[in-house]
Amino acid sequence: MHASPAPWIIATRESRLALWQAEHVRALLGGLSPRPVELLGMTTRGDQILDRSLSKVGGKGLFVKELEVALEEGRAHLAVHSLKDVPMELPEGFVLAAVMEREDPRDALVSNRHATLDALPQGAVVGTSSLRRLVQLRALRPDLRIEPLRGNLDTRLRKLDEGHYDAIVLAAAGLKRLGLAERIRQVIEPAHMLPAAGQGALGLEIRTEQAELHQTLQALNHTPTLWAALAERAVSRALGGSCSMPLAAHGTWDGDTLTVRALLGHPERPGLLHAETQGQPTTAEGAEALGLLAADRLIEAGARDWLAGTIS
Repeated sequence: MHASPAPWIIATRESRLALWQAEHVRALLGGLSPRPVELLGMTTRGDQILDRSLSKVGGKGLFVKELEVALEEGRAHLAVHSLKDVPMELPEGFVLAAVMEREDPRDALVSNRHATLDALPQGAVVGTSSLRRLVQLRALRPDLRIEPLRGNLDTRLRKLDEGHYDAIVLAAAGLKRLGLAERIRQVIEPAHMLPAAGQGALGLEIRTEQAELHQTLQALNHTPTLWAALAERAVSRALGGSCSMPLAAHGTWDGDTLTVRALLGHPERPGLLHAETQGQPTTAEGAEALGLLAADRLIEAGARDWLAGTIS
């Protein structure tokens, strides 16, 4: 008798969206390998600290750290992340083995009373804890009252439904993945609200020595998404990207041409800095170079002065 192969174990946060994402990867991985695939659910520090904005308690890396510890200790082989939560620099010994095809990267307005951002009344209360969304909302509608909103997707929707906010802004991808697309009143186009680096894409993180798993996961890589995300993440990395920085970066393809748009705001000062680059990369490094060029253009526009006042 042959012993059945040991399972791959996926470390995941226990929010409904994180579990959906992990189950999605489990199903795909199950079709690629004879090994069974199991989930290891975990609660992260980011899930536990809900009374303060992420930028004040260490940024989105709080959602990733415990999963990385599970990989390091061998309790899991693979972690599934929303790519926008993954810090720009991975710790020594870890690698993003694959970036999967992107879901809708845009932000979405959710409201029970108002159909669009423009339709919100003067002084309406809008919930978001993202500095990136805050500075762009403020540029679009300086009259709005923007209030913090933390918690997983279901918690945020409940707070809206309880009447704490007139509207909230969430990632369209999460709503669509959980079958909640009908809650979206308006998808906000990137021309009005530029997404975060990696928004809508899933990143699969493993230990670098997991050669067999790395090879298996290549089938889940979506090159156009990967290259766009590398360009977006390069913008953030070049500017020291963190949660305490209102930075947006978004890459879009038109045929072979990749356009990278980047935007930087400031929590205390009005206005936004914009940059755009375009090219036809033929390698991952070429895509990253486009992102670095967009970052250089933000720096030329004055980004360093702005950043000096945002990162405490």
